[in-house]
Amino acid sequence: MLMASLRTLTPRMKFNFTKPKIDNMVFKLHYKLTVTMLLSFVILVCAREYFGQHIQCLSDQGVPPHVIQTYCFFMATFTIVRHYNESLLEGGFLPHPGVGPLLSTDETIHHTYYQWVPFVLFIQSLCFYMPHYVWKSKEGGRIKSLVDGLQYAGLALQETDMQAGEINVMSRSSLENKIDLIKKDIILRLRVTRTWSTWLISMEVLNLLHVMLEVWIINIFLHGSFINLGPSVIAYKNWQEIADPLETVFPKVTKCIFHKYGPSGSIQQHDALCVMALNIIHEKIYVILWFWLLFLFIVSALAVLWRLLSFFMFRRSLKFNEMMFRHASNSKFNPYNVINVVNGCEYGDWLFLYYLAKNMKSVVFQDLFQKISEELENRDMPTNDDNDDMEKGAEPILLGRVDYDDETLPLKDKTS
Repeated sequence: MLMASLRTLTPRMKFNFTKPKIDNMVFKLHYKLTVTMLLSFVILVCAREYFGQHIQCLSDQGVPPHVIQTYCFFMATFTIVRHYNESLLEGGFLPHPGVGPLLSTDETIHHTYYQWVPFVLFIQSLCFYMPHYVWKSKEGGRIKSLVDGLQYAGLALQETDMQAGEINVMSRSSLENKIDLIKKDIILRLRVTRTWSTWLISMEVLNLLHVMLEVWIINIFLHGSFINLGPSVIAYKNWQEIADPLETVFPKVTKCIFHKYGPSGSIQQHDALCVMALNIIHEKIYVILWFWLLFLFIVSALAVLWRLLSFFMFRRSLKFNEMMFRHASNSKFNPYNVINVVNGCEYGDWLFLYYLAKNMKSVVFQDLFQKISEELENRDMPTNDDNDDMEKGAEPILLGRVDYDDETLPLKDKTS
């Protein structure tokens, strides 16, 4: 049953290269790999056929075993802080860490998290998927609608459309019409593309904040033990030592006290020793989660910093823009076209074009990029009123030179 359940998750790990790319790899780590990991943990924790009962308790003959086990599972077990003494453990005076005689002055640690582990892991998987769900609904399939039908645009050599099985190969004229439609859509709906990019960046920032929130929630769930869990495991070099730091958080043997009325109506106390079979799995899960969330936080922070860097660089560096579009479409671009496009759009438009380049064939995007550049350049050309002003002696309007931090290119005189 366990393997059958895990096999149901394997389709989530497949990368479908035919789908439009509407996010980056860091975003996929959140809603694809992390969600799959958490759901796998849920299945593993619920697989009783491999690990037996969650809890098994040993008590005297006065209480039926199933009663004491049910009671201890719902009412929680505990360990005693005084009995985590390493010298006593090494001397053999204590059979298990945290387990021993209980005095009225002893400080105890109550363990209740094991009741909620599968539910919390499942809710976490939903939370990690939620930013992707919001982004996908806000994106609305716009990238797909624009690039749909262009998968085989590199084969558009004929004068008529061709159909080869399920593959539709456009003709030259159909390809030109499609590119013109995309150009008009981008030019006429620049504000929409800015909203598109705003939602993308917002969800990327939300992913970063969500990782921080998850660390805080898990730390509360484990009674403040999650923050230092990773360093404790790293510091614990010799796995044969008795004083395992994980025993404090995930004890394998705990205590439970059950009270019942005796034959005469007096209260009787029954001290039970409980074996927490699943804690051997819980400790592995949360150690893995500690290191994974640390990695996820680092890459998510770097992704947000990269967005911030690209916001400041796209108007300041020609080489940066050439590098980004070359990386997206694997082709070179005319520097004049790059400057025209960058000068004619905001950062949101630029980001939308970048993702459009990632989803189109290089030759098609180059053609589209040139047409957009020409359209934006024509927008900046002087109107008849400007020409009248120049005839009256006004200074000509010049596009002149666009200064970048790393490059300066002379551009066309708009009066020519």
